[in-house]
Amino acid sequence: MTSETDLAWRVDEACLNAWPSPRELLVQGYLLRAAGGPSKRQNSVNPLRGSGAPEPAIEAAGTIYGALGRRAIFRVPAIAPQMDPLLEQRDFAIVDETCTLYRGLDGLPEQPDRSVALAQTPDADWLALRDAVNRADPAAAQAFRNTTEMLVLPRAFAAAATEGGIGAIAFGVLDRELLVIESVATPEPLGGRGHARRAVGALLHWGQALGARAACLQVAAANAPARALYRASGFDRELYRYHYRIARETA
Repeated sequence: MTSETDLAWRVDEACLNAWPSPRELLVQGYLLRAAGGPSKRQNSVNPLRGSGAPEPAIEAAGTIYGALGRRAIFRVPAIAPQMDPLLEQRDFAIVDETCTLYRGLDGLPEQPDRSVALAQTPDADWLALRDAVNRADPAAAQAFRNTTEMLVLPRAFAAAATEGGIGAIAFGVLDRELLVIESVATPEPLGGRGHARRAVGALLHWGQALGARAACLQVAAANAPARALYRASGFDRELYRYHYRIARETA
């Protein structure tokens, strides 16, 4: 039987695989990632299953991110909190607490929503909507495109149609029996109308058809509307949380 901790690590690994970074370095059980752009997940130190003493990774991070002109960022999941005391001593601030949610795929409606289009790659309209919702500058927009191009696992990009265009987008990545949901977004004027739920539902059906037994996603703890959406989509189990530690700005 899989323990709660084993399941959490399996999900954490899948989420890393679904959001790849072009530059990665292993330091004694810690994965240092550097992608550029604004994503902390892609530009931080991440403990892996079995990681031990964090001092070598913390020291390496200062050198490597400094050479890239970036502040060091550390992702600290509750299943591997060992970096926290050392980073607290160094006055690294806590930001962006995030929930990791999980659901099984039993009990889905018999038929997917046929008004949601699925594609293996995002088209121009899909990308334009994501850029707009995220207020992405050119560098951030390019970083996201690089991310999607690096995916090696099965994936699907969902666009929920509505009158006059797209009501919501999302994409899913299948990592063996786990479907990871990413980048759920709805244009602000269309929020609260169920379009994002339709996009997520279509991805759940897609994953199940390819053998997924469960789905997971990560959402900011402070994002109440998104958490309500995911709860309505069956993500009612929280596995663990994580936060980031980031060096404070100096005057």
